[in-house]
Amino acid sequence: MIIDWYPGHMKKARAQIVEILPKIDLVIEVLDARLPKSSANPLLARLRQNKPCIKVLNKQDLADPTVTKAWIQQFEQEQGVKALPLEARNRREVGLLPKLCRKILKARVAAKKPLRVLIVGIPNVGKSTLINTLAGRKIARVGDKPAITTCPQQIDLRNGILLSDTPGLLWPVLDDLPGACRLAASGAIGDNAFDTTEVGLTTASYLAERYPALLMQRYNLDEIPNKQIAIVEEIGRKRGCLISGGEIDLHRAAELLLRELRAGKLGRISLERAQETESAFDRGVETDETNSEL
Repeated sequence: MIIDWYPGHMKKARAQIVEILPKIDLVIEVLDARLPKSSANPLLARLRQNKPCIKVLNKQDLADPTVTKAWIQQFEQEQGVKALPLEARNRREVGLLPKLCRKILKARVAAKKPLRVLIVGIPNVGKSTLINTLAGRKIARVGDKPAITTCPQQIDLRNGILLSDTPGLLWPVLDDLPGACRLAASGAIGDNAFDTTEVGLTTASYLAERYPALLMQRYNLDEIPNKQIAIVEEIGRKRGCLISGGEIDLHRAAELLLRELRAGKLGRISLERAQETESAFDRGVETDETNSEL
């Protein structure tokens, strides 16, 4: 499975970031707390060079808190990096972000100079929601589809911080297939860019491996089938995803699983762990031949 999704306006974002970085004091990178590595842009670390960075782990209310804590510890081992978990609609949590900016840039605060901050993030990690909460008013468009922001803008937060926003940035070809599958499962990639059934099957296998109790509770399963296709079929059976003849509509069942995962209805789930070597996402979608051998 190859996911290739790179809207034209994103090609401009890299050039915009390169142009603005010399005038920036600090970079805020917004990540999805459920998949902090896969939702990071691999170009950003190279582009920002020695600029200090705050990695915001957004949607922390949807992520496994133990896993999030491990990610924070890992990120803060990187030079010049601080990590902050939050939920972008939560004003109290978001209020910690300007305080952290001022702490990192104390010299500019002491000199009474504005803090010039750049905020970046791939589509659908909640960057626009975070901007609106920081500003205390609706500035950035928000939606449940990727690629809402299309034009760069600068926002005066009226607290000494000048915030520069750019369109979402995603690399052209997602040849890291496990990362691409995680992004698709989280909703960061448009639905027309991947095979919903394949992603649903792999996600089901991951959930059975890492969060079996949550999967069983949500779909009232007595046990977890040992084949990923059987897991999705059982979910479809429980939820009435049927076609003529009483057969399971595998596509509908996979779509339902992904939709409920993204909405947090299964519970607090992380799709990748710090320093994890392998999971069902890395093994990928099993073939029918593999399934028949289980």
